[in-house]
Amino acid sequence: MSEQEPICVPTPTLPTAVPPDSYDAYRGQGTPLIIDNGASQLRFGFSLRPSPTGSPEEYVINKTPHVASNVIARYKDRKANQPLLLFGDGVDAESGAKGQARTPWEGDVLLNFDALEHALDCAFITLGIDADTVDHPVLMTERLATPLHSRALTSELLFEQYSVPSLAFCIDALMSFYYRYQQPRVPFDADGLVISLNTASTSVIPILDGKGILSHAKRIPWGAQQSTEYLLKLIQLKYHNFPTRVTTAQASWMLHNFCEFSPDYQATLRSLRNPNALQAAARVVQFPFTVPPAEEKTEEELARIAERRKEQGKKLQEIAAKNRMEKLLQKENDLRYLLHLRENRGDNKREWQDALLEEGFDDDAALDETIKKLEQDVKKVRKKESDGQDEPMEEPTFTLVDVPDAELDEEGLKEKKKQRLLKAGFEARARARREKEKEREERKAEERRDEEERENDFEGWAGRLRKEQEAIMSRIKERERRKAALSDRKSAVAQARMKNIASLAADDRVSKKKRKAGAEDMFGADDDDWAIYRKIVQSRNQNTAAPSSDEEDDIQQLQFVESKLLAHDPTFTAQHTHASRTAARSALLSAFRPQYGPGDAAGAARIHLNTERWRVCETYFAPSMAGVDAAGIGEVLQTVLARFTDAEKARLVKNVYTTGGPSQFRGLRERIYSALRPILPPEMELPPVEAAQDATMDAWRGMATFANTEGFKDVGVTRQQYEEWGGERIKRWWGGNWNAAQ
Repeated sequence: MSEQEPICVPTPTLPTAVPPDSYDAYRGQGTPLIIDNGASQLRFGFSLRPSPTGSPEEYVINKTPHVASNVIARYKDRKANQPLLLFGDGVDAESGAKGQARTPWEGDVLLNFDALEHALDCAFITLGIDADTVDHPVLMTERLATPLHSRALTSELLFEQYSVPSLAFCIDALMSFYYRYQQPRVPFDADGLVISLNTASTSVIPILDGKGILSHAKRIPWGAQQSTEYLLKLIQLKYHNFPTRVTTAQASWMLHNFCEFSPDYQATLRSLRNPNALQAAARVVQFPFTVPPAEEKTEEELARIAERRKEQGKKLQEIAAKNRMEKLLQKENDLRYLLHLRENRGDNKREWQDALLEEGFDDDAALDETIKKLEQDVKKVRKKESDGQDEPMEEPTFTLVDVPDAELDEEGLKEKKKQRLLKAGFEARARARREKEKEREERKAEERRDEEERENDFEGWAGRLRKEQEAIMSRIKERERRKAALSDRKSAVAQARMKNIASLAADDRVSKKKRKAGAEDMFGADDDDWAIYRKIVQSRNQNTAAPSSDEEDDIQQLQFVESKLLAHDPTFTAQHTHASRTAARSALLSAFRPQYGPGDAAGAARIHLNTERWRVCETYFAPSMAGVDAAGIGEVLQTVLARFTDAEKARLVKNVYTTGGPSQFRGLRERIYSALRPILPPEMELPPVEAAQDATMDAWRGMATFANTEGFKDVGVTRQQYEEWGGERIKRWWGGNWNAAQ
């Protein structure tokens, strides 16, 4: 499998200073001023050129308005000791100003009017307007079903602050549709279904006879902003130890360049179960990194390091062997003690129960289980010690073992301790040899019984082994799941362990003052106190990197069972083994998130986008994937169309039109078509879904085109009407939030 070529994250560039436009040709002309007040970008400009040499339509087609990020920031320059007001891309020029950045929008609602005022100031300065008032009629966008409060304050700002002669509000989706389907004849009477994907929401507006049926329009609280946040969360979850911080701007860049819609999301996921397909579908994003300086070492230094590691390895092996022997002796002593305790059980049940509680056992079953566990551990260690060793025929002499300690000096005591360990090891190996012979005989008898069962009832034999294999694999999987949960400090298992530790630290039987005074600490008087220690030790053993004895037994037993099935069951192949399943899962995980070496700085700074490319876009049709309790585009389309007759449905789906920045995502038109086709009658024609030619500019161009017609003069609210009606009132017209269709 070959990895995709990494694509570097674009580095931010500082904006260049743009001189203001010349206002001389527009002064006193009353040319309409078009403002597309988007949540992410502010587009503004005049609808006509000063001295038109061609038709207004040609001017609008070729006109590119001023575009700036709709964000402002107040910043104080410490060197000049002057406050600055930054707007648009200028906010990125000062790193300290990014934390003070504000937008006029809060989600999908216009609320921050001081930011809107500063943005309009900068827009009018860019246009070169140097008069005391803005003597131009204004056509400005607003959201579908915008709150009256937002409209009132916007009208107040434009009439009171800038003294505009008239103001009209329109819906950007309708103006983009108007620009796409306008005809030379008047009035505008096209039919269609507009799907507008915006920064903070997605709207579906049916249009009949050129008028938006706003009473049947729907809005979904999901847009490009939420998609960017969702992609950023997925990246942070996938790369929780990423060396650099992934910003929202970088996540937005990845969203618009690599994410796309799938006509069938579930089928796409099924196709990505193949590691080769998953890796081929990945897009590798390279983030900036710093290569650490390499330390060059001579051959002599490398040889000394290798020799030192070899000596340390030998020393560690000796320490480990000594620790194993000490643990074996301890377990044998514990086993002898518990066996002696069980053999000396009396007839008095109360005394026996007290004795069990004193030793930390609840009942006889707990004692028997502990004895059985110790016997297995001792047996296993003895077997390991005896394997691969040639035992002497005669028992070596241990002269100091029976000598009292009082008769020995310091060197003699050390030698006596060493001989005791050697004697215990010799005796353990002798016992292991005897038990090994016994096990060999038992194994032969078990093999004979197993062969008889296989010959007499092959189906039952194979079924029993398959069930045993599944049970062992389930235990191994559960053990791995618990290890992973303990490594995550936010998991329920890790939190339960921390609660146990915290309960020990919070023990308040004896106060700190009393402990200083020498008062007795009563911890341990209750048997339940020791249960906490058992839980902590158990969880620590399960979280250790070294395999436990139970895990080794399960692996050995699993290999034994699978070898039998491979030898005698023709339906059981190598693909059914645990190793094959684990390798396939590891290959899939490696393709999902490839691992790089510890010294690969470039690899550590790479993000592999594979399933996220389709998962993020699918949230437009299933917002519940991201935890949003809302219907998707498919459900909303079905709900909207259900309110119309079949004849009206046929008119609506004749022109299904997408607009807005996110409508540029690949595969959106096909995804909408696949969502619409099942909810329409089979005989109803459904043309291909249309998209805006320029999704970010068509709304402004539609506004400019309409502002150049005679109908624009009748839709604006004048200064006199504003003073009479108030800022909430607008005129009824086909492109606004109040039209004749309602």
